[in-house]
Amino acid sequence: MSGHGFHVHGPHDHAVEHAAHGGDSFSNNIAVMTAILATVGAMFGYQGGATQNDAALFKNNAAIDKTQAANSWNYYQAKSNKQNLAELAMTLPGVDVERYKSEVARYKSEKEDIKKEAEKWEESSKEWNHKSDEAMHAHHQWALATTTEQIAISLAAITLLTRKKWLQAAAYGVAGVGIALGAFAWLHVDPLGALLLKLGGGAAGH
Repeated sequence: MSGHGFHVHGPHDHAVEHAAHGGDSFSNNIAVMTAILATVGAMFGYQGGATQNDAALFKNNAAIDKTQAANSWNYYQAKSNKQNLAELAMTLPGVDVERYKSEVARYKSEKEDIKKEAEKWEESSKEWNHKSDEAMHAHHQWALATTTEQIAISLAAITLLTRKKWLQAAAYGVAGVGIALGAFAWLHVDPLGALLLKLGGGAAGH
């Protein structure tokens, strides 16, 4: 720890240090790859955090609009009660029937406007919930891509220690999968979800 804070070393840091002391092309290639993957993983992690924040914000907006809808429906119910009382008053002897008839008509008109308002808030709440679900799904995709890149970096670090070619190939392969997952998340494509949905539908059919 220094006077300016502390630094936590990751697998890619050790890879770069090892390559600097080793001076061979094998170590240099692995070090460059891990540095690139660390940068890519950081970008994926940022996107994952951003989509998670969006999901929380959208869910909060959905809750606000749901409350507005509930308030509107309560107001609608209050108008219905007043309308019922006015209709009941019309049946009493000696009352001004036309007056209460006018009130009933007014309450009916007001209720229609309130109903439209409540339905508008409910629809808005559903839309925010849908956006929240989509953002959270994107967050899971970015998180999967980030985790895959972290695994690739760890494999690269092990490769430096063991100098196994097959581990190097595995690290490259896992890194490629992680980059592909990140590309799918960026393009809002979910092949894994589609595959699972297809398999689930097929199983349900049987």
